[in-house]
Amino acid sequence: MTATPALDALPPQLITLADHALHARTRLDAGAWAYFSGGAADEHTTRANPEAWSHWGLLPRVLRPVAGLHTGTQLLGRTLAHPVLLAPVAYQRMAHADGEVASACAAGALGAGMVLSSLSSTPVEAVAAAMGSGPEVPPLWFQLYWQADRAHTLALVQRAQAAGCEALVLTVDAPCHGVRDRERRAGFALPPGVHAVHLPPHHRDNTANSPGKRSLAPLLAQAPTWADVQWLLGATKLPVILKGVLHPQDAAEAAALGVAAVIVSNHGGRVLDTTPPTAYMLPRLADAVQGRIPLLVDGGIRRGTDVLKAIALGATAVLLGRPVVYGLANAGAAGVAHVLRLLLDELHAAMALTGCASLADANPGLLHPLQAGLVVPAPFRHPSI
Repeated sequence: MTATPALDALPPQLITLADHALHARTRLDAGAWAYFSGGAADEHTTRANPEAWSHWGLLPRVLRPVAGLHTGTQLLGRTLAHPVLLAPVAYQRMAHADGEVASACAAGALGAGMVLSSLSSTPVEAVAAAMGSGPEVPPLWFQLYWQADRAHTLALVQRAQAAGCEALVLTVDAPCHGVRDRERRAGFALPPGVHAVHLPPHHRDNTANSPGKRSLAPLLAQAPTWADVQWLLGATKLPVILKGVLHPQDAAEAAALGVAAVIVSNHGGRVLDTTPPTAYMLPRLADAVQGRIPLLVDGGIRRGTDVLKAIALGATAVLLGRPVVYGLANAGAAGVAHVLRLLLDELHAAMALTGCASLADANPGLLHPLQAGLVVPAPFRHPSI
């Protein structure tokens, strides 16, 4: 297992994930900050995601035995040390020269699974090597954007599998880029030497799919459908996870089709503005799938209490996106490790203070809605798949 990165490069004032975000803004140039931090249009969803978790309150139980408290969980046949994974984030070498390799080193050291973006600026083989090897190393998954045809898609799938990736995460909510005003105002462009290393050169310009660059018709013609998901399930032995599902009916259809899991996500508010926060939609999707498949969730997770609330609302695990990039910008692998350590320490404290000795104790009875209209979901058994 990879050794824990040293933390001596970190400024001492970084004691929360919000602190990491503030410090990262001083280290990233205007274009990179706009790309990593910005959202679509007026950024309503981007702002609402973290705020929505605070609309769920925790109702602690007291005098419960919490000796031996642990955060272990079962996911896709693996026993994970905790329920926090690194979300797929493109072009991480814009934040730090070590890019995705640094994130992988931190993930391996802190026991966090990692989802590598199709638009990674580092090859999947190098990232897999950085994660380490052995039964205790957390899983590496490959996030898949549907390519122009099935042959190109299959080539990416086969490369990811050959590198040791244990699952495919098909992003289904972004047939084209969102209207990202902040990026356009900043004149964002990829810096020299940073590109999507897994894609052919004519697919590497990440501005090409933006509104106004060219007609959407060719993009929409190649956008994946349920038939493509069914084809992918038959084309690979790897588990297929759908990322970007918000509607309960879509979650139910995914479960019926046989996907391994669903990630409840609105793409961090980067694709379609005014979509609802994931903290609101997670219990509705949990009700729709009724434990047939695991649900994961991303979008605005900033505190250990957010992680605990997500588990109580029906998630098996959460994914962390922007905070990972901020830690990376601040101190490379050490910064990412510090972000994960802060969140996990907060999770342990939240569990102890609510009487949860394990994540199995985090159920809807732990929640109290603080916002009008929130409905606490009915209890159900989390799947162990």
